[in-house]
Amino acid sequence: MNITKIKTMATATIMLAGAVACNTAKETSGEIIERPEFKVENGQFVPELLEAFGRVSDPQVSPDGKQILYGVQFESLKENRGNRELWVMNIDGSNHTRLTHTPESEQSAVWIDGGKKIAFLAKSDKNMQIFVMDADGKNRKQVSNVENGIDGFSFSPDEKNVLIISQVKWGETAQDQYPDLDKTTGRIIDDLMYKHWDEWVEQIPHPFLATFDGEKVGEPIDIMEGEPYEAPMKPFGGAESFAWTPDSKKLVYVSRKKSGMEYSLSTNSDLYEYNLETKETRNLTEGMMGYDTNPKFSPDGEYLAWLSMEHDGYESDKNRIFIMNVKSGEKTDLTANWDYHTDAIAWNKNSKSIYFIAPYMGDTPIFSIDINTQAIDTVANGQYDYAALAPADDNTLITMRHSMCEPNEIYAVANKEVKQLTTINKELLDQLAPITIQRRWLPTTDGKKMLTWVILPPNFDETKKYPAILYCQGGPQSAVSQFWSYRWNLRLMASQGYVVIAPNRRGLPGFGTEWNAQISGDYGGQNMKDYFTAVDEVKKEPWIDADHIGAVGASYGGFSVYWLAGNHNKRFAAFIAHAGIFNTEAQYLETEEMWFANWDLGGAFWEKENKIAQRTYANSPHKFVEKWDTPILITVGDLDYRILSSQGMMAFNAAKLRGIDTKMLIFPDENHWILKPQNALLWQREFFKWFDKYLKPAEEK
Repeated sequence: MNITKIKTMATATIMLAGAVACNTAKETSGEIIERPEFKVENGQFVPELLEAFGRVSDPQVSPDGKQILYGVQFESLKENRGNRELWVMNIDGSNHTRLTHTPESEQSAVWIDGGKKIAFLAKSDKNMQIFVMDADGKNRKQVSNVENGIDGFSFSPDEKNVLIISQVKWGETAQDQYPDLDKTTGRIIDDLMYKHWDEWVEQIPHPFLATFDGEKVGEPIDIMEGEPYEAPMKPFGGAESFAWTPDSKKLVYVSRKKSGMEYSLSTNSDLYEYNLETKETRNLTEGMMGYDTNPKFSPDGEYLAWLSMEHDGYESDKNRIFIMNVKSGEKTDLTANWDYHTDAIAWNKNSKSIYFIAPYMGDTPIFSIDINTQAIDTVANGQYDYAALAPADDNTLITMRHSMCEPNEIYAVANKEVKQLTTINKELLDQLAPITIQRRWLPTTDGKKMLTWVILPPNFDETKKYPAILYCQGGPQSAVSQFWSYRWNLRLMASQGYVVIAPNRRGLPGFGTEWNAQISGDYGGQNMKDYFTAVDEVKKEPWIDADHIGAVGASYGGFSVYWLAGNHNKRFAAFIAHAGIFNTEAQYLETEEMWFANWDLGGAFWEKENKIAQRTYANSPHKFVEKWDTPILITVGDLDYRILSSQGMMAFNAAKLRGIDTKMLIFPDENHWILKPQNALLWQREFFKWFDKYLKPAEEK
């Protein structure tokens, strides 16, 4: 279940560090989304400002280590969408140059031809295809024409072949079985996994190989033809699920070769090696029972590294860093003595160590691990989350970082010195009144210490009293670190005059595997006591208005809000729940990834002798509705097939029937997340309208 988008008044040039040059040739027609013009009033951070920030992503270092390719996306409320353009800068952050100027986004850009050219995905007449242009943005040309479009790609090191991710048909449709019913909309279902996240499963991604002569992509060949399995795995897998050997003779890909009910019950993915010459495939991780993902060959080709979970069915298990000696096949867990989850890896250019990103004590630093001694060193840390790994040379790493105070920018790390290279959002951020973020360790009911972030409003005055918001994290096992969100934005909440309380309650990564795992099978248990601890401890401060505290959360955070609503003993004055589990019995049979339901809920509700499962269902939020007494806003997306919108509708109906003041916000075109700009802004406006009504009553008089 782990889950983490202003009106455009005029066209403006993107403000970046250093000199700015622009290739203004418009490759395609149509309105081009540029930076919205936005004026900050009195230092106030308002919801509309979220749609004005530039969204920096995907830094790629050139082969000679002298330049960085990256993307910047801006949102348009008018067009209700975003647009991403490509930029390049020198490795020291100078000479920022815009390469594209189009109404449609350019994605997945990489350097090819020794850095002389750039390949990327862009929309053709009907779908996404590979385009190539010179390194200065000129001579843009479409080089692929794949019938079903391209979701991702990866060139072999010698660039004679390209791996293409494209969709293939999955299963039979009703029209296949009954050709005379060509207009029927019915679906005939005979196995599980007929829906996933936000789609009816009618096609799945497959890896295709095609030749490339520098000018044109050849006819793609499906290397898993006839196999009813995904590669990469939905819903988040992409080009990082593939790795070429340095000699370009073999390709490693990630797949969970299961379908239907077997797929729904298992997280056992494997790494498969495909030999281009013999067309043979072999399983490299057979017998390793959890998720195996993110393969990366060392630059010298001697080792394959990847992320591996141990247990089948546990999607939030500790992500270990494994390496395999390519010649001997010997496998080594480099993180056997490291008790924390790993998010991403990248080889150092010298092939002697691996960079990795991991949540750690409330932040997400960059670490390095020596493949021989297994010694771990901290490369970059501080009160930030790092979010990319792009090695430039033996000592320099290009990365991105963000915090609760600011969105992603690109940075260089060399000898543990961190240098900012882009300042896409500096002009706006500099106009905002600053907030204060406190790091507090609070005693829990079982004698442990819990890190809790306390975010204070701008111009904080300790002689005044402030309403507060308890932030309940989703996942359930997703870090409450220095995250920046375009919807769950803690700085935005604080900037509306609220103290935000964000606990790292039980079941979050960054505090050891025991802390992370405790929540499984204990919904409504210790983690709820942790929430009460956070609220009860912080409200002792004289500047907290203890009578006006709200609670908010999404997904498992929504479950938390529903549960708190029936058990809070007057601690809260208002609630907001998005995409939350209200009835765990219904959730068990409504969701799609049964491995999650079995692991985290403990099993099926009909297993009467299963004590863990029975405890879970006894703690279902709907069991406590008779004690609901507090106003609640409920928001859902109709395309959410992970936690169906009916869960929120049940909660809304229950609150109404109980006579509780309630409101529901339904998005027919959104899934587990609210992504479209206008929908996101509507959500923010209703969010603060609701909390202001119940947590700031004095302001309405």
